[in-house]
Amino acid sequence: MPTKKTVQRARRKARAGKKPTTQAGEFVKEEMRRYEKGDADIKSRKQAIAIGLSEARRAGVKLPAPKKGKTSAATRKKAARDRAVGSGRGKKPSPARSRGARKAAATRKRKAGSR
Repeated sequence: MPTKKTVQRARRKARAGKKPTTQAGEFVKEEMRRYEKGDADIKSRKQAIAIGLSEARRAGVKLPAPKKGKTSAATRKKAARDRAVGSGRGKKPSPARSRGARKAAATRKRKAGSR
């Protein structure tokens, strides 16, 4: 989940009339910092970029889905879903799924701390 500061910086860039890719750069920058710190969730630079772009779309940045030849259909579908969520049209996950995701994240965090 992006920090409040990241969202504020991206919104400021949107108000300044910057392109969506510049706005999304704030989210990617945050994920790259997490990757460089050694966050257990992020396995590669490529994944850090993908997470950043996904979070940007969910935060309301008008970033289009990737082109047809570049990625798989599943990735394009996920990007479209993220964009719908960001614009307020997307379906929210069920409470049970959200609870499960939070519980799994807590478990991962606990295990990473014990090493």
